[in-house]
Amino acid sequence: MSPSLIVAPKLRPGDKVAVVSPSFAAPSRFPEMHELAMRRIRDELGLEPVEFPATRKYGSSPAERAADLMAAWADPSIRAVFATIGGEDQITVLPHLDPAPFRADPKPFFGYSDNTNLLNWLWLHGLAAYHGGSTQVHLGRGAGVEAPHLASLRAALFETTDLQITSVESFSDEELSWSSPEALTSAAPEVPSPGWQWHRPDRVVTAPTWGGNLEIMSWNLAANRWIRPSADYAGCVLLLETSEDMPSAQEVFWMLRNAGERGLLEQFPAVVVATAKASNQRHRPPQEERQKFRDDQRAAVLRALEMYNPSAMAVCGVDFGHTTPQWVLPFGGRMTIDGPARTITAHF
Repeated sequence: MSPSLIVAPKLRPGDKVAVVSPSFAAPSRFPEMHELAMRRIRDELGLEPVEFPATRKYGSSPAERAADLMAAWADPSIRAVFATIGGEDQITVLPHLDPAPFRADPKPFFGYSDNTNLLNWLWLHGLAAYHGGSTQVHLGRGAGVEAPHLASLRAALFETTDLQITSVESFSDEELSWSSPEALTSAAPEVPSPGWQWHRPDRVVTAPTWGGNLEIMSWNLAANRWIRPSADYAGCVLLLETSEDMPSAQEVFWMLRNAGERGLLEQFPAVVVATAKASNQRHRPPQEERQKFRDDQRAAVLRALEMYNPSAMAVCGVDFGHTTPQWVLPFGGRMTIDGPARTITAHF
């Protein structure tokens, strides 16, 4: 049996939402982009953003960031929580969290990348959330919020609905420098999407999701503090995505192999793998090289599944995680992966 997690109530127009920086305080370095995102929360979502002491504080301590999260959940006027961006040390925030206010007033949380730490922590305590969303990256995008992101974000916030997650016509894994004025008005160029690739599409799986950014998952597994026994994830849909650090195919295989040796990988009847980010500001290879990187990473995932869960169904190249556009997906909420129909449905 798949677990049943608490899904937070939906919002209403005019509600207040917390905007926090549980990892890197990007608004401290790029305030213009942050202000653009705040205006879009008001104008496009009809919500009122509320900042907390560490939202714009560069170098804030893990305890300070945890205090912001606790305060956001303890405030009854706050009805959702948005992360500004990810980072690389959110795992140090988790020991400072008390689950009591989170359980007392469940609220939707939106984040990805390093925010996989908090997503996993909430899941551990029986609370569903949403994988995706970064005010700085997606709502502060110079050319506007991409349609798939906005549609899925609105569904997660306001609607009780079944949303079809579809393949996009074009995507980008490029990054504009946020130090450039161009980032406030433009977007990185997009290229045609290679579409989805299905593996063993012989079943229909409807279940809660778990997973997130693979590198952060591996840190949680190594720390062994915020992970349930492997059997507690039985029957779930596994979400997998990788970051702008661009782990090699060999590293991806090793991380999944370690999860397999733990008895974790075998728990998931269906796996959804994101389009891998194959470029960053330090390394911008030609498109052919990027496609090979994505193909190699996909092969590494399938190799690990063949070893530890050979009957699992997988769909690769789905647009969530670190590329653009980004679908917001349930995390602990349910999704349906329909192999014969080649469809994915998010149940918001």
